[in-house]
Amino acid sequence: MVTEIMEKIGYVFQNRELLENALTHSSYANEGNRHLKSNERLEFLGDSVLGFITARYLFSHENGQEGELTKLRASLVCEKALHSYALQLNLGQYLLLGKGERLTGGASRPSILADAFEALIAAIYLDGGLEPVERFLLPFLEQERSQQRKVKFKDYKTALQEIVQQNPGEHLEYELKGESGPDHNKQFVMEVHLNSNVIGTGRGRSKKEAEQQAAREALKLMGYDD
Repeated sequence: MVTEIMEKIGYVFQNRELLENALTHSSYANEGNRHLKSNERLEFLGDSVLGFITARYLFSHENGQEGELTKLRASLVCEKALHSYALQLNLGQYLLLGKGERLTGGASRPSILADAFEALIAAIYLDGGLEPVERFLLPFLEQERSQQRKVKFKDYKTALQEIVQQNPGEHLEYELKGESGPDHNKQFVMEVHLNSNVIGTGRGRSKKEAEQQAAREALKLMGYDD
């Protein structure tokens, strides 16, 4: 089991007790397995290491101000995100859980998996320092950030507005350029203007849909691929 999880995370522990500690839930440690400590202390440390590496990643890859970067960091290290990282490793199958916890689905519980992922980060850090933690973490952070962008861009108007707002003085406006068809099957054509210049045209069965498509075209023009 130890060898298998090390292959998955791409790191070979010098001190394998750290890895075993990271995978030990309190329910197992308290169930007569006194020679093992729970992963709660490692989870505490891992939370801080995760926050630091995520902050450094965003500082290097995003141009937002402090408030925006703080929100982005929170989205990458929240329980939902950590749960998804743990699922990719199938971490639940390696956890040492008490009988009651395992019987009640502890191996798939988001909070337990998220905590174990943080404990694993701490174990790698204590065994090898920041560099191997970064190698381990960055693929997860990059994948999650990419997925968040895709979800965000489903609301093309909001995405376009947020981008334009980064440049004070820029002004967006949507203009109806035409409509056709019977009342039950109308087709609308909308243009989006940036400081009176047309940057996108969209068509739809409602004005809102046409505006979204116009914003989508504008985002593509700016180099943002959805």
